[in-house]
Amino acid sequence: MSDFLSMYSIQHWLEACPQGYLEGTKYGHLPDEKEPAFVFEDGLLKEQAVRTTVQLVVGERCALAASAGLVNCAPDEPSRHFLATQTLDEARHVEIFTQRLYDLGVKKDEFEDVIQAHANPNLVKFAEILLEKVENKDFVAGVVGQNIVLEGMAFTVFEMLHETSKQLNPKFAHTLAGTISDERRHVGFGENRIGSLIREFPEKRPEVEKMQKDMSYFMLATFADSFRSTPAREELAHARKIAADAGVEARQARWHGQDLDKLDPKEMEALLANTVLKEFKVRLGRLGIEYQSPDRP
Repeated sequence: MSDFLSMYSIQHWLEACPQGYLEGTKYGHLPDEKEPAFVFEDGLLKEQAVRTTVQLVVGERCALAASAGLVNCAPDEPSRHFLATQTLDEARHVEIFTQRLYDLGVKKDEFEDVIQAHANPNLVKFAEILLEKVENKDFVAGVVGQNIVLEGMAFTVFEMLHETSKQLNPKFAHTLAGTISDERRHVGFGENRIGSLIREFPEKRPEVEKMQKDMSYFMLATFADSFRSTPAREELAHARKIAADAGVEARQARWHGQDLDKLDPKEMEALLANTVLKEFKVRLGRLGIEYQSPDRP
């Protein structure tokens, strides 16, 4: 219990995050970093950047609402303290991705209209399932949905985006790096805390398993919309060509042993989806929860 108390204390969070990997950053990146000029010189790249960042804002708004709601129904003080720090993490994520939209030229008085125009309906439904559990003060289901499913998805998506951005767009890559570190801590809390609660309340398993299956379906539907509606490989190749013309040479992006430049959109979708689902299965298994395979959209 002492390790649990120290690992999830506010003091640990202060030392690891604001005084650790976030020190010296501004909105998650180095103060002098800016969006590359070539992003603004090509309409396709700018539209892609806005569309992608809107999904990040939608996901992080859900995470912020869920974390804040779970604070008051936490069964013990260490969990309450950790979720308080997670709430601030999620608020920071909303803020940094909101700032990126401003950096990309979205005007403040048009911000919500841009969110509404680009938010993926399946991602919205994904969020609604989780927030219903939180509103019902269902701590076990809420933490599984938030810290295992939502954070597990975000962690993997951020990793893939980081790999494709770290040479083409160091500002965005550095912003993602801090969120990846945050999500790693959030997932760890979910694994460490929920295992004991599932053993204490085994009757929660069927409800939690159904929630995981339903959320996973809408996650996969979001991925399908993203990759099938846009020529993902062509966009990445286009970005590299525009960057090269601007004097930015980037090596090929490799992730989980795959050369992303050579994958067609369907293959990229499958790589991302299968990576997330594999992680779900492993993490849920550690908790004593049986992973449920979702329908494929």
